[in-house]
Order: sequence, then structure tokens, then C-alpha cells
Amino acid sequence: MRQPRFLLAAGLAFLLALAFILNPSAERHRTAIKEATADRSPIAGALGIGAITAFASTYQSWGVLSYTTANGRVLSVGALGIIYVRQ
Repeated sequence: MRQPRFLLAAGLAFLLALAFILNPSAERHRTAIKEATADRSPIAGALGIGAITAFASTYQSWGVLSYTTANGRVLSVGALGIIYVRQ
């Protein structure tokens, strides 16, 4: 009985450590915002609107989860190395 609990605890500790290690950095969030803006609107990409938005964003990290905001609006959310850019 003790071994399954130990394996479960070890697995959860491993996943938590992995989440901390793979938490996206501020630079990765800003790059994702620039790329998503250019993909959604080639004109906005050519004008550099994504770069301006990314520059004006504020990065927040909770250790295992991170996000960026601008003007009180969440722009991107990241966890486990994956970044989702909201529209």
C-alpha cells in the first residue's frame, strides 16, 4: 500500500517541477504576441502593431502559469511551455 502512494507523490512532484521549469518567459510571450498579430493581420504585422502591443504588455508569473496584460486585458496565457494568445 505504501508504494502506490509514494509513486503518486513522486509523480505529482515531478509534474510540479516540470511546470516550473517549462513556464514561458516574458520574452516568449512577447514573441508569441508579435507572431499571432502578424498571422491574423498581415497589415498589422507589416506596421509592427504586434511589436508595439508586446512592448506595452505587462508580464505576470505565478510559477507554473504566466500571462501578459495590456490596458487591463489579458493578451496571452502560458503554461508547460505552451502559450495561447487571445484575440
